[in-house]
Amino acid sequence: MTPAQLRANGVKAVLTDLDNTLIAWNNPDGTPELRHWLTMLEMAGIQVIVVSNNSRARVDRAVAPFDLPYVHRALKPLTWGIRRALRRWHLNRNEAVMVGDQILTDVWAAHRSGVRSVLVKPILKSDAWITKGNRLLEKVILWRLHHNYPELTWQEDLDERKTH
Repeated sequence: MTPAQLRANGVKAVLTDLDNTLIAWNNPDGTPELRHWLTMLEMAGIQVIVVSNNSRARVDRAVAPFDLPYVHRALKPLTWGIRRALRRWHLNRNEAVMVGDQILTDVWAAHRSGVRSVLVKPILKSDAWITKGNRLLEKVILWRLHHNYPELTWQEDLDERKTH
């Protein structure tokens, strides 16, 4: 998602999950591509706010190298964390997009909050123990979606649209 694509879609802030979305658990410093993306968003005036189910200590350590604001203990799939981020940074629901790697937490919380969502492929195939159950359910959900909507594909960016 480039700043131009986000701006064209009225996005002023990217709410993002932390683990396996923004950073890999085994690379807390992030990739050069991540740092470039964060710089481009900052230059475009688009905020990046981490919305994570992790503890304050875990999120604080993880986002420190990037100097990003955050909401910890977001309780996704409940709407609490996303609504808190919207209030704290004075955003309307249509001005934000939630980016995450899990349907059952990130996407569901965004949907229930009235915020657009972007499901990304997890950075790593390995997950924390608590996420493994969600991944099994997500496989079933993705299979059903693909079965019912075979034209659905992973898109590389917001502007990639299929015509039906």
